[in-house]
Amino acid sequence: MWDYSEKVLDHFHHPRNVGTLENPDGVGEVGALACGDALKLMFKLDKDGRIADVKFQTFGCASAIASSSALTEMIKGMTLEEAAKVTNADIAKYLDGLPEQKMHCSVMGMEALEAAIANYRTGDTTVRQLKDDPLVCTCFDVHESEIVEAIRINGLSTVEQVTNYTKAGGACGKCKGRIQAILDRELGKAAPAAAPAPAAPPAAYADLSPAKKVLAVEKVLESDVRPALRLDGGDIELVDAGASRVQVRFLGHCAGCMAAALTKNGLVEKKLREALGAPDLEVETV
Repeated sequence: MWDYSEKVLDHFHHPRNVGTLENPDGVGEVGALACGDALKLMFKLDKDGRIADVKFQTFGCASAIASSSALTEMIKGMTLEEAAKVTNADIAKYLDGLPEQKMHCSVMGMEALEAAIANYRTGDTTVRQLKDDPLVCTCFDVHESEIVEAIRINGLSTVEQVTNYTKAGGACGKCKGRIQAILDRELGKAAPAAAPAPAAPPAAYADLSPAKKVLAVEKVLESDVRPALRLDGGDIELVDAGASRVQVRFLGHCAGCMAAALTKNGLVEKKLREALGAPDLEVETV
């Protein structure tokens, strides 16, 4: 169980400013339901250019809801220049702290605010130019600028900390070498040796014996799926592995989650198909 402050619990159980605004001046959306977290933030300005009203809709854990609620309370009455200076560290401080494994929720709030302000100023719905901002973590769609910003604002020094703050590296882990290289660059260290090439996928999943199918699937779940689910208090259990269908059971916060179907298709099934070389493999929840 996470050790939440009283403020986090209060904003989780009694979130402020939930909903939508008619004709908002700025709208920002970050995250994705398939990844377990998503946030939409919108605001309206008064005649003096201050944030008169702000609303949010979020899908995620207690920390995501509390961080979003706290952020809306923090920025009311601010000018956009003042609001743009609010960092994820400010959100966590306002809440009397967050578990380090949940700091990515405060980062999501900061990014949604940045996107909403950019939307107001430019009309664009994206904050960054992707060609100038390389994608580092394909599992959670985390770009280099987001990792650099998290490192600089929060004084991060390890890959594990970057994962806690951004989710990057929290699923398959193949991007951890790139995250380390970014850390080394930001911390002024020499570049590390090149990461070893990823292991080749197992041969012909359909030709494996029943026992080896179970072992192959379990290996993928342990390395590429469970780390992502555990970031939000969830887990997964393998029930059966057949030639064309795998049965699993979601546990923890993932059990009964509204986004379970998206997680099954967008994460579990995708990772199994890629790692096992079985493009027609189907995943079923029981």
